[in-house]
Amino acid sequence: MLDRTHRFRRAAIVAAVAIATVALSGCGDTGPKNKQNALRPKGPYANKILDLTQPFFWVAVIIGVGVVGGTIYIALRFRVKPGEDRAPKQVHGNTVLEVSWTIVPAVILAIMAVPTIATIFDLAKKPAGPNVVHITVTARQWWWEYHYDDGSNIETANEMHIPAGVPVSLTLQGPPKCSGDGCYANGVIHSFWVPELNGKKDVVPGRTHFLKLQADEPGTYDGQCAEYCGLAHADMRLRVIAETPADFKAWEQRQTTARAEDVLKNGVNDKQWNCSSCHSFAPTKPGAVGPNLAHVGDRQGFAGFKYEMTYDNLWQWVWNAPSRKPMGKLEQHMPSFVDKGMSQEEAKKIACFLLTETATTPKTYPECQSS
Repeated sequence: MLDRTHRFRRAAIVAAVAIATVALSGCGDTGPKNKQNALRPKGPYANKILDLTQPFFWVAVIIGVGVVGGTIYIALRFRVKPGEDRAPKQVHGNTVLEVSWTIVPAVILAIMAVPTIATIFDLAKKPAGPNVVHITVTARQWWWEYHYDDGSNIETANEMHIPAGVPVSLTLQGPPKCSGDGCYANGVIHSFWVPELNGKKDVVPGRTHFLKLQADEPGTYDGQCAEYCGLAHADMRLRVIAETPADFKAWEQRQTTARAEDVLKNGVNDKQWNCSSCHSFAPTKPGAVGPNLAHVGDRQGFAGFKYEMTYDNLWQWVWNAPSRKPMGKLEQHMPSFVDKGMSQEEAKKIACFLLTETATTPKTYPECQSS
């Protein structure tokens, strides 16, 4: 009997340690380097979600501990002893018990429903006023396209600039339903999520959804697609850059100023590689298939933000994109130009052009100075 009790206790301790290890492992990487931490909100909407989540979490902890603790206690206290032959006391038909375990959970859920519904309606309310920034977000495979709807008509990709302290209204839409060149006929469901600024919202082809963001302070906030959408789902990332209102206005002015589109096309040897059939080099015009490249040199990353905007990353992407990001059987994607006869030297020249000639504030790239 004693050995059996010891074995049971050892098994219980091992199980408790295993559960604690798994639970604590989920709490790792919560420091400043984690840019997708919903427990560290940086805006009023994300704060509302956390304010709702925290008390519910502790209610769930109390109930969970009570249920598990009660289960363990009853299992130990009333377990059948060796040689004992008895049936447990039946409580079926006990009105007090049955009403209690029906009413008490219903009351708890009803109380929790009040702030939940209030928060849902609050987050669904569209911001109004002259300072609200309106942006249309289109989910592509596998990157994000942004169109600024407040008169500037800026077209950009993956990297969204917003003014800090100002509400931003996002219109979320899937790719257009059409077929043929220049259209995405194989759109799938995506989900736009910037954990530090708000919750997630699905982006469904053929439907329009709404989400709002607001950052309390200038900073960089990372996000991603939160709905499995195919091979490169994990590489469909995004970045929101909040700036002071003055810096945001300056960014808008820089983005609407660009060299003539024909000059840009010549700069990337468009006649040979036909870049403009998929990309636009005009700052207010979307690309037919790929991202707008008018100011790609100003961005921090590319390819759904899988890669930082560096010389080596960019020329290798230009040369052989399919080897750098899974695309599967997607018909319209960045082709492998190495298979089309492009040399590494040509890919490097194109990368230098995109980095230095499209940027409004170009950086110095030693590799490009002799190109």
